[in-house]
Amino acid sequence: MKISASIYSDKKRPLDEVINDLVEHQVDLLHVDCNDDLSVFDDIKQIRTLCSIPIDLHIITEKPSKYYDLLIENPVEYVTFQYEDLKEPLAIPSEVTGKKGIAVITPTPVAIFEEYPDFDFILIMATIPGQSGGKFDTINFGKIRKFRNLYPQKSIHVDGGVNAEVSFILRNMGATSAVSGSYLFNASSIGHALMNLTQREVESHYQVSDFMIPLDESPVVRASEVSLEKVLKTIDAGRLGFTLIVDESQKLNGLISNADVRKGILRHLDDLTSIEIQSFLNENPTCIDESASVLDMLRLIKQSPFPIMYLPVVNSQGHAKGIVTFVNLIKGEL
Repeated sequence: MKISASIYSDKKRPLDEVINDLVEHQVDLLHVDCNDDLSVFDDIKQIRTLCSIPIDLHIITEKPSKYYDLLIENPVEYVTFQYEDLKEPLAIPSEVTGKKGIAVITPTPVAIFEEYPDFDFILIMATIPGQSGGKFDTINFGKIRKFRNLYPQKSIHVDGGVNAEVSFILRNMGATSAVSGSYLFNASSIGHALMNLTQREVESHYQVSDFMIPLDESPVVRASEVSLEKVLKTIDAGRLGFTLIVDESQKLNGLISNADVRKGILRHLDDLTSIEIQSFLNENPTCIDESASVLDMLRLIKQSPFPIMYLPVVNSQGHAKGIVTFVNLIKGEL
């Protein structure tokens, strides 16, 4: 996941000093907020004389058309328009280069992205726009998950409340970029903050239930309906390599993975008609409680004698509540 440094969050130093510091620490992107202020492009011109780091421009305006000529004259790598402020259609000329995104605040559903099928990414504002140092609203974890399911080929950028722990969760969820402002510049050094934003061991204030895939979005087969066909179709549809098996009260009976199916078939190659799918069931998978912290989760993974690709999430009564997977995190670390 790329870290996009919000350059105006440092209010103590001149712009050239801030940019040079970010260049020295090899930040991925430079986030430039434009609150309907055309003079921002003077800063963009100055940035271009100082470095070649990609510019991530976020424009808040009622009338985006007044920015088109400036964007053609001063190309940026990423340009985002704030959805809620628009008073005219977004008809961005083809001469405007770079990746294009639409930004939404927490109450706005990600389904509005349907209006922009040619855009490259969504920017999810996880705190109140313009409020520096705000706390990440956990509702946005669900929005990120929903957007990923609806538009798997599009990118997800996040702005607001991104600290070390939130950064880890966002990487795990497959976010492409995270904007960091006050957290980055209020640290003892930019380098220290960047290290925290990309580290794997984090302090913990969120629970697994805040960012897990809930049960109603997870691959699940009821124990009374278990069959080879049902299990294989559910694993295939879920695209995660396994399915949970629950009883009528949603108590977790176990899980069946692709590996369990493969091993079960190998055991019955001499007579495939004798296969009993229940014999494939892993009745004691490694699970995690929904109230566990991110740090608890990391410790559980480290203590495991075998690699963990997914974790069923349960409550204190053993009822299935959802799952956590690590596919996106592994992709993001490559």
